[in-house]
Amino acid sequence: MWGILLPMNLSVVHIGTRLNSKDRFNALAQDYLERCSAFARFESLAFRSEEALVEWLGRQQGRTAAISVFLDSGGRQMTSEAFAGWLGAHRDQGTQHIVFAVGPADGWSEDARARARLLLSLGPMTLPHSLARLIIAEQLYRAFTILTGHPYHAGH
Repeated sequence: MWGILLPMNLSVVHIGTRLNSKDRFNALAQDYLERCSAFARFESLAFRSEEALVEWLGRQQGRTAAISVFLDSGGRQMTSEAFAGWLGAHRDQGTQHIVFAVGPADGWSEDARARARLLLSLGPMTLPHSLARLIIAEQLYRAFTILTGHPYHAGH
């Protein structure tokens, strides 16, 4: 069996206001992120601007550079299995930190898009921040269950 992803840090971040505790999507996203804590260390952050996020990303240095994944409707689409494979490959290569970022309301600037290691699409439709966060949180949990052979994904 593959090793558990505890050495890996994963951040789910967004550009915009702080998360509202009454937002039902946020509560569900937090539930999935808590489930993921069995597999990796997680944090959720909000940034006031794209520039603040980019600056923070520049400070995320460890043994390996943080990998930035910007959610973007024009990005690469993957099946859940392919996403799990991508995450597992980074785990196996010793990646320490992956940041999944939901962009500003008017989309990522060209400069930010060029800085992303991966532009990832959750589909061609524009989603509210809280729903995009929920979807990526669930897909991260699903990826971990695929990688560890947990039955959660088997009933899809």
